[in-house]
Amino acid sequence: AVLLIWGRGLLMAFGASENTIEYAVDYMMIYALGTIFVQLTLGMNAFITAQGFAKTGMYTVLIGAAANIILDPVFIFALDMGVRGAALATVIGQIVAACLALFMNLKFNPDVRIRPSHIRFHWDTVKEIYRVGIPSIVMMSISSIMNFGLNQILIVFSTTATAVFGVY
Repeated sequence: AVLLIWGRGLLMAFGASENTIEYAVDYMMIYALGTIFVQLTLGMNAFITAQGFAKTGMYTVLIGAAANIILDPVFIFALDMGVRGAALATVIGQIVAACLALFMNLKFNPDVRIRPSHIRFHWDTVKEIYRVGIPSIVMMSISSIMNFGLNQILIVFSTTATAVFGVY
């Protein structure tokens, strides 16, 4: 929701220029709508890996990425969708990965069943998640702040310098 409401301003703050902002907004608006599938894939793959099926988790991500790679030229060039096509291909790749991860969790794991009745909210669990997760949040936040600062420095030189750093 934050990206959909304040996306243009955030993109400008993070280094988009007047030359690139329309492309960035087009991509981000489609990608933001698909982030739920990214989160589902990440969560379910962590669950798959934690059960000792690291290869299975890797395959779900790999197949989703392959779908993205295959669909990119189709949407970008064949359907002449440009950046929007690239974003749509990425979202579809994530949907494929999320569906595969869900399928792997439900079908091939007889020991663990995911059912709505099993999903309950427990404050002790939430506290433990935050206790374990806060160091990662701090590290990722510092990294994001550093990238923001570096983008601000690079945009002074050129849009190309910012684009090269974004690709890197």
